[in-house]
Amino acid sequence: MQQALALVRRELGPAAAVLHTREIRGGVLWSWLPGLRQIEVTASNEVNVPSRLPRREEPSAAPANREFAPGIEWEAKSKFRDELKGRLDELHSLVEDLCRQSRRGGPSDWSNELFQLFTDLIDADVDEELARELVEQVRSAAPPQVRGDAHIARNWLASEIESQIAAHGPIAVTPGHPRLVALVGPTGVGKTTTIAKLAANFRLRDQRRVGLITVDTYRIAAVEQLRTYADIIDLPMQVVATAAEMRQAVRGMADLDLVLLDTAGRSPKDEVKLQELAALIEEAQPHEVHLVLSSVANASVLTRTAERFAAVGTTALLLTKLDEATGLGQLLPLLRESRLPVSYVTHGQNVPDDIAIADARRLSRQIVGL
Repeated sequence: MQQALALVRRELGPAAAVLHTREIRGGVLWSWLPGLRQIEVTASNEVNVPSRLPRREEPSAAPANREFAPGIEWEAKSKFRDELKGRLDELHSLVEDLCRQSRRGGPSDWSNELFQLFTDLIDADVDEELARELVEQVRSAAPPQVRGDAHIARNWLASEIESQIAAHGPIAVTPGHPRLVALVGPTGVGKTTTIAKLAANFRLRDQRRVGLITVDTYRIAAVEQLRTYADIIDLPMQVVATAAEMRQAVRGMADLDLVLLDTAGRSPKDEVKLQELAALIEEAQPHEVHLVLSSVANASVLTRTAERFAAVGTTALLLTKLDEATGLGQLLPLLRESRLPVSYVTHGQNVPDDIAIADARRLSRQIVGL
């Protein structure tokens, strides 16, 4: 074959193209002579035949002309398609956001007063999406004199929010009619301190007979803290860990006016612990179950927690740590979506002070930053 190709180059020149090659084994003589064969080569110096081999990259070739091996080329194309799809998805989301903004209005459509209202709501920790909705509500429903003044608009908005907040009122305690009230919630929201405040107020100020039951045996400090309060206020207290002990403790305090049940903090993500809590609450059969939530948590955490604790049978909200929150705008989604009335709010650690009956008007004004 080397000899045949050399002959082609000599006869037709180095630029000749080989069109076809084959081996010929013809005739009896050739079959008896091992190692001898004929090679037929068809070649031309006039036909342009493209190479079947990958083209070599010239040193001066631009990166765009670079050839890839099949595996690398497929990987590069696949990566390019993924990046292109991601950018198209982002562009699609951006277009949808712009369309939604154009339908509902936005800062470009607002007066200076409405834009000032929008920034005030953001400063009060109202979510941006919700703040936009509230400003649009003012723009579409408020009288012209309201829309022309940011402060007046905020007062008008506070009145609208007030109508959406349900106030539970204080725990109704009637002598001779025992009432059992349970406090539930996640860890670290101040349930034990809040129970001490309620107990002290009903015992010392209202002169009611009050008892305490705790199932928070997971934290020794919590039991000792509540026992200290019980000793100071002179209240009976029972620590229970089982359903049988719960029944016995409730029966033992049946002659009191008010029994407050303290429970262990539960993570809203822990389904097993929530079921255990629900079983104990079912055994106690309380008249009210107050969900205690910290106002320093963000809006999504508050709403998710309220949703998960609904399985326990919550009947009211009790909001703590208002003094630690930079704003109360994050409470608005919770109050709107949970549909639970607010019973009390706390604003400090002092016992029996720093607790108040929830007031819808005051709470709505704090939510909008007034």
